[in-house]
Amino acid sequence: MAKLKIGICGWGNVATGLYEQLINGNELYCDWEISCIGARRDNPRCNPGSTKIIRDIFDVVKEDIDVLVELIGGVETARDLIAAALNSGKHVVTANKAVIFEHGEELINLAIKNNVRLLFESSVCAGTPTIKILSNDLSANKISKVAGMLNGTTNFILTNMEEGAAYADVLKEAQDNGYAEPDPSLDVNGTDAAHKIGILSALAFNTGLPAPKFYIEGIENIQSQDFIYAEDFNFTIKHLAVAKLSAGGIELRSHPVMLNINSSLAGLQGVRNGIQFDTDLLGAFHVAGSGAGRESTASGLISDLYALSKSSEISPMNYPDFSNKPNILNFNDLIFKFYVYLEVKDEPGVLALISKIFADHSISFDKVIQKDQLENGNVPVVIFTDPIIESEMQIALEDLANHPEILNSKIIRVEDL
Repeated sequence: MAKLKIGICGWGNVATGLYEQLINGNELYCDWEISCIGARRDNPRCNPGSTKIIRDIFDVVKEDIDVLVELIGGVETARDLIAAALNSGKHVVTANKAVIFEHGEELINLAIKNNVRLLFESSVCAGTPTIKILSNDLSANKISKVAGMLNGTTNFILTNMEEGAAYADVLKEAQDNGYAEPDPSLDVNGTDAAHKIGILSALAFNTGLPAPKFYIEGIENIQSQDFIYAEDFNFTIKHLAVAKLSAGGIELRSHPVMLNINSSLAGLQGVRNGIQFDTDLLGAFHVAGSGAGRESTASGLISDLYALSKSSEISPMNYPDFSNKPNILNFNDLIFKFYVYLEVKDEPGVLALISKIFADHSISFDKVIQKDQLENGNVPVVIFTDPIIESEMQIALEDLANHPEILNSKIIRVEDL
């Protein structure tokens, strides 16, 4: 292929990081040139030199370029820009997980129709290789499960909470350090991880983009005391996003879990991301690395540009078969073991009441312990259950809430990796 002509749309932190790597990085990446930059405003942190600046990002599509790199963020405008580029016969590289999750099927079909490529390695885990591994390198394997810690902000928060810090304090530290946005809601409420597992599920199991609605829960209700109780039973707490092949369809979910401290992902600390692919030929295959940052994201973007530059030698990626979508299982029908935390009044008969309510819903205990009395005079009760269907646990929690002796309740699902 002749020299790859690149147009970059966006001029924020990620875009300037990519530009600096392309200009100053290793010339062995490939034979390319940055033809133009679509930027509505200048960025004082990066001087584009003599590179052509275009203020209307949609005019970048009209330039003599081979590939448009979409780094403007957001969803609908990004979708329109990507669609315009694909329809104009331009390849597109993007790190935008939200637009791929919401419009991936439409945009992939546009790329196929126009005989160009839409590549999005950096949309999941930034530069840590994930997309091409799943779509290409594991193509000989039957995938049965994809489970990952896919959000660096939540892992940073949970890592520090495990050491005794309070949620609010760690969240502020994450914002001060640039790990979390001023509005961190998409990170801490599980949506960011849900977008990423939706993309991975499409590649592994042909689920749609967007996927049908599935269960999403964040880390806002996790407390430092939960880590203390988890440690007593050799568990830790992580936020996990899961796509799993099961009888009758695909489990798709994003929520906090209890992990055995010896499991493959339990030891990942700070802002690191990690994924486990369960395969038939390789067994459990693990990938871990940086999941955020301008350098990490630039690495993933450059890997896509390199693949395009060598497209005669390297298959950039294999797309999902959206004509054969599986059923997404109802979350309430799934079976889990549960960690149950109850705060109860220090009165005779309360443990017997708890046991009866759970027995009425066919929930048996694997472990149960009554902890020391709290400063407010109440008593914590920690339970680990045997496997039970989600809907039965929810009904049992509703029954518990009807009794004044039981003041607070919380569950965290136990995940086996």
